[in-house]
Amino acid sequence: MTIHKEGRTLLFILLLVLFAINWLLSYLFPENALLQQIAIGVSIVLYFAVLQFFRNPKVVVELNDKQILAPADGKIVAIEETEETEYLKERRTQISIFMSPINVHVNRLPVGGVVSFYRYHPGRYLVAWHPKSSTENERTTLAVRMASGLEILVRQIAGAVARRIRCYVKEGQPVNQGEEFGFIKFGSRVDVFVPTGAQVRVAVGDRTVAGKTVLAELN
Repeated sequence: MTIHKEGRTLLFILLLVLFAINWLLSYLFPENALLQQIAIGVSIVLYFAVLQFFRNPKVVVELNDKQILAPADGKIVAIEETEETEYLKERRTQISIFMSPINVHVNRLPVGGVVSFYRYHPGRYLVAWHPKSSTENERTTLAVRMASGLEILVRQIAGAVARRIRCYVKEGQPVNQGEEFGFIKFGSRVDVFVPTGAQVRVAVGDRTVAGKTVLAELN
């Protein structure tokens, strides 16, 4: 288990701030041992809560060009046929994964190939399950063209708490299935648009693991 690069600076600053607060309390209230113990306890709980958010476990990916893997840890909140209007311009099955603050927030590519499309959109911060969040919230959309020519689209969506999306790929870049492509801070949603003829292997309410859970299988 390692700490993700997105959290290292924040964790260092937080450690300094908590140390300063506890030192100040001991200086101002040297005889109040109970207050100091409470402050230390709260600081430890807070620090480890933030620390677990930025954990980056090692994932062994079983490559399979017939499978579409989950891009995020979380819970399936929607599976529905819809029109993808931004890039693909066709009917697709949308599978949405909600990431809570306790999930690992590393995002991984559901398929391998070449990044054929990438766009970042600034926007609002509606709750991640709001119907308009996928079109009005801050979001990043990318598509990967597989060796077969089929394209799979993935959309990172910010939520009411998650206000920082990171995406590390660009158009024309070769990528591998299960490879890390981004990070969303403090919970949000990731949508995957798979062909309508694909065999969906998950159901609403299922838990997913990025790079491990099979969302759908291609014919």
